[in-house]
Amino acid sequence: MDPKHTGEVLRHLEKQNELLMDAYRSISHELHKLQVEEEMLMRKFYELMSAQGLTKKNEDNSGSNNGESGQSSAMVAVGDEQ
Repeated sequence: MDPKHTGEVLRHLEKQNELLMDAYRSISHELHKLQVEEEMLMRKFYELMSAQGLTKKNEDNSGSNNGESGQSSAMVAVGDEQ
């Protein structure tokens, strides 16, 4: 590579890195919003099923979880793809 172009290439790579980080933050934010929405919908679905008597209430596990783990079941793969 010609040494006189290294500064230009460096600026280009820094700009690309900035754009990729912005995209990453945006996607991460959207994923978080979708996980919160998923949890809310699952809770509402459970309430609806309970109201219609379609869920089995297990008295043995009443203190273990109560469906409020605070974690979503969504999985995201993060890695280097080229």
